[in-house]
Amino acid sequence: MPTTILITGASSGFGAATARRFARDRDTRLILAGRRRDRLEALAAELKDTPCHVLILDVRDREAVFAALNGLPAEFAAIDVLVNNAGLALGLEKAPEANLDDWEQMIDTNCKGLMYVTRAVLPGMVARGRGHIVNLGSVAGTYPYPGGNAYGATKAFVEQFSLNLKADLVGTPLRVTNIEPGLAETEFSVVRFKGDADKAKAVYAGIDPLTGDDIADIVYWVASRPAHVNINRVEVMPVCQGAGAFAVHRRA
Repeated sequence: MPTTILITGASSGFGAATARRFARDRDTRLILAGRRRDRLEALAAELKDTPCHVLILDVRDREAVFAALNGLPAEFAAIDVLVNNAGLALGLEKAPEANLDDWEQMIDTNCKGLMYVTRAVLPGMVARGRGHIVNLGSVAGTYPYPGGNAYGATKAFVEQFSLNLKADLVGTPLRVTNIEPGLAETEFSVVRFKGDADKAKAVYAGIDPLTGDDIADIVYWVASRPAHVNINRVEVMPVCQGAGAFAVHRRA
């Protein structure tokens, strides 16, 4: 039976790389979800030997999410693997100067959007007795850094939501995994700095960051374990990165 995989945020970065990795398997169907039609259609054309369904979708729109996923073509309707990849960081200002609109957009996308898609897909997985939810978290959900404020909080939510999903699904064959990447060079920093390519490039100067392909390999690996094996979480950083010491401010 072909495996049907839904990838949100499939137009670039981890999402597009994950689509390409799964497409290397025979008997795979891909649902490529995202907001940028041109990129999704180009990816589907690139993966022409793999059946693809392009889904133009903003995960922040609750009604649109349920309508789209309830209206999938019959051959794509039985989703086996959901890769909740859609997400973003906006800004790097410290909390007193942060833009509240940015905070809300991160919460709406990284938390609420992930919940909407998960809730829309889960009942079918339970009914069919098979399924795997793979969430893309971040090391920012574990390790704080200046300017990480709301973004880090959203990824801490993803970690805890993943663990609680697994607790709710004990007694079913469904699996849940949270993958937590560190520094990775995709469009992430371009989005964070709102199109400022120079700022984004500076983030990766002098280092060898993770790539989209690195994360795609991990997504594929956790999804291809034997059915009785659940990988709860994977934390991955490039060799150049590590957690720092606690910040302590001393009076002069």
